[in-house]
Amino acid sequence: MPFLQLKAVDKYFGALRAIKGIDLSIEKGEFVVFVGPSGCGKSTLLRMIAGLTEIDSGSLQLDGRDITRLASSKRDLAMVFQSYALYPHMSVADNMSFALRLANVDKAVIREKVQRAAEILNLTPYLQRTPKELSGGQRQRVAIGRAIVRAPKVFLFDEPLSNLDAALRGQTRVEIAKLHRELGATTIYVTHDQVEAMTLADRVVVLRDGAIEQVGSPLELYDRPANQFVAQFIGTPQMNMVDTAQLPALRSAVGADHAPDGFIGVRPEYVLVRPAGSGRLAGQVELVESLGADTLIYANVNANGGPGVQLVARQNTRSSLHPGDAVGLDIAPASFHLFNRQGQAVARPQ
Repeated sequence: MPFLQLKAVDKYFGALRAIKGIDLSIEKGEFVVFVGPSGCGKSTLLRMIAGLTEIDSGSLQLDGRDITRLASSKRDLAMVFQSYALYPHMSVADNMSFALRLANVDKAVIREKVQRAAEILNLTPYLQRTPKELSGGQRQRVAIGRAIVRAPKVFLFDEPLSNLDAALRGQTRVEIAKLHRELGATTIYVTHDQVEAMTLADRVVVLRDGAIEQVGSPLELYDRPANQFVAQFIGTPQMNMVDTAQLPALRSAVGADHAPDGFIGVRPEYVLVRPAGSGRLAGQVELVESLGADTLIYANVNANGGPGVQLVARQNTRSSLHPGDAVGLDIAPASFHLFNRQGQAVARPQ
């Protein structure tokens, strides 16, 4: 039986159906990430699980118990917010222990739990400081520590890293991954950053317009996207997506002459840049982005009497190409994805 289960969950804001019949099962100890563009409903869904937003229809069960109508304080969940939500006049230790003190937990137990959480999060030297004396990354760790001391059945994270700079985001992401391994806690994490989703999740739930597009491991979504939306949302830079009617030569380049009418998708790492005059496709360099370990080459490929189609190639070597240079392009064998006119994935031709 799933540890946490959502059945046909709906949410309306007036006439707007913001969450559309979500069915989802989460196992004990899983790290599940909700990801999708702004406005897709991921934070609303998390708040419904937390009890901060009412569920209009459907049910929510946790560890065999129906918690659909329970108050948030009765659900045995702990939420970490984007904005930290710390009490500015309290010390780190008092912020972390606040919920336990409200519940009249024994002082010795509180002290032990706070010390343990502080050790896990490297906060021991800061226990007597107030939030204003901490960096953004330290404040977020205090917010996580406050959740840890409660020992909830499920941890809920609502875009916890979005207020941090790039370096701190990377560092804190690693800390959250280590924390999950150490605690083995069931975790639901909301983000719009697909890099966080790919690196943290056991399973990723891709949402769009209040509905689930696909659920799977990060590499399942990357290698076998169910539709165009998932294919282009997962992966940086996003998958090249070309209308077969706009560039018929691509069918031949990928060896898919009998592919159905629709779209051909190719990940940038499988677009191979050749010298001018070679390759199955002819193109002209529009932009070269040198990222150090990787180089992205944007090329305009001659289309069927139109303005041309842009393909992005990713290679792990430096390039001497410049905008305006002529190049040839090939597609690595069996690396392409096929989608019909409705955007759904279809099987490759045999």
